[in-house]
Amino acid sequence: MTIRRRTLALAAALAPSVARAQATQGWRPDRPIRLIVPFAPGGSNDIVGRIVAEAASQTLGQPIIVENRAGAGSVIGTEYVARAAPDGYTVLINSSQSTVPAIVARVPYDTLKDFVGVGVAGFSPHVLVVSPRLPAQTAKELVALLKANPGRYNLATAGIGSGVHVAAELFRSIAQAEVEAVHYRGGGPSVAALVAGEAQVGTPTMASSIGQIRGGGVRALAVLSEQRSPALPDVPSAPEAGLPGLIHEEFFPILAPAGTPAPVVAALGAAFRGAIQQSTEKLLDLAGVAPRAGFDAPEQVMALVRDGVERYTAILRAAGVQPE
Repeated sequence: MTIRRRTLALAAALAPSVARAQATQGWRPDRPIRLIVPFAPGGSNDIVGRIVAEAASQTLGQPIIVENRAGAGSVIGTEYVARAAPDGYTVLINSSQSTVPAIVARVPYDTLKDFVGVGVAGFSPHVLVVSPRLPAQTAKELVALLKANPGRYNLATAGIGSGVHVAAELFRSIAQAEVEAVHYRGGGPSVAALVAGEAQVGTPTMASSIGQIRGGGVRALAVLSEQRSPALPDVPSAPEAGLPGLIHEEFFPILAPAGTPAPVVAALGAAFRGAIQQSTEKLLDLAGVAPRAGFDAPEQVMALVRDGVERYTAILRAAGVQPE
């Protein structure tokens, strides 16, 4: 082996340790970090949070413990983080961060001012699904069935203010069908209700439903995106399914309490970005989530959240939905 080859080999071997050192050179935790998921286990935030927490903990040198604090469409867990000490030991992952202020009248925290951006775990479209017991085999058949039976069927959401709720309202508006929205305590319970036949229609996140879709627990009629998803290549896009306006995807911002020192935010951001890059294949395979570049700075993360608030508010007001 030449000197050059030995040097390259040594550099490759040292790369992970160098990355860890650079990621935490300004701050390094000395006790476990809690990643708050404001939904019940089994939903998209829970699945994505656990994937990235495992990899980020290796960089930070401390466990990242995923803690589920469900309730009120993510408001309970999110408020808990907003009120937590801004020391880097409590962070949040919440795909409903932008939807809550669009649909909940009295939010006990400021969606933007009470948080600082750490990173974005990725983006994923929602899916239009039905219980296998429902005879509809296509989206067009589903709309016809709902219109012929107004008020007979239930549409499961992950709670008031959740992204699933926004997708459900968008579907009801576009389909012009009377279907009763039933709010569950998270994406996992809402999908479980569809599998059990307790609810018949759903617009869950891909992360919370992809396992049941592949296993036949629910039937996917459309992916709510302009193109098909590589995670579910056999499921038509919304335009292909005859519902071109039914486009809705979720994103997973990772946030810390406002006032968290910049070196701490930088170290957390570097660790989570590395974890996301390391887990790209796993995120797509297990959750249908695809990372995107461009969210390295806290300001970029919060700008995405702010844009989401404006977009989801416009969707809901157009559908005639007012804050409750």
